[in-house]
Amino acid sequence: MALLKATDLLASSIGRRDDKPNQELADAIIENKQYDWVKELIGNLNHKDKNIQSDSIKVLYEIGERGAANMISPYCFEFGEVLTSKNNRMVWGAMTALDMIASVYPKGVRDLLPTIVRAIDKGSVITIDHGVGILAKLASIEQYADSAFPLLIEQLKRCPIKQLPTYIEKAEMAINEHNHNLFINLILLRLPEVDNDSQKIKLNKVLNRLRRSM
Repeated sequence: MALLKATDLLASSIGRRDDKPNQELADAIIENKQYDWVKELIGNLNHKDKNIQSDSIKVLYEIGERGAANMISPYCFEFGEVLTSKNNRMVWGAMTALDMIASVYPKGVRDLLPTIVRAIDKGSVITIDHGVGILAKLASIEQYADSAFPLLIEQLKRCPIKQLPTYIEKAEMAINEHNHNLFINLILLRLPEVDNDSQKIKLNKVLNRLRRSM
């Protein structure tokens, strides 16, 4: 009798169109510490079946989102390779995984910065969201701030205005006594572009927090 594989339990393998089987598989992998299944799913990122690819990336970033990013962090380089894919689903899935990994293996993610920035520049909203999350995490770490902080600021300067409040909130972890004036000036510069009351409230809350910390 053949041993059960992770691939056998993917949503597409069992004829399901929802993500619940993939989420349950992520839970099982974490609970049973099945590192061999993680390795199997990484191999599936180049599978000839696009559904298997998609389900596998889903399970992998779900593992990261469930607080077990250490299980997928050894494959940081493989996720970086996926960022160059022409399949948008795979790109934003890989960026999501790297966003999770950035907290536990920042050096590996930092080494991928050129690829990450290229993916952000031509990526979907989800890709950019997680790309900004990566830049914020790296910019909050002193030894990587020189590389990541200018890239983070560039994204905040040119992102769609409706995304700015969310991105500013993500970036708050990177704010310190040396750069908070820069953040204040950036917010003030872009505030006139905001025509949505809830977005203005969010930005003004951040401004008030920054001013109180001076």
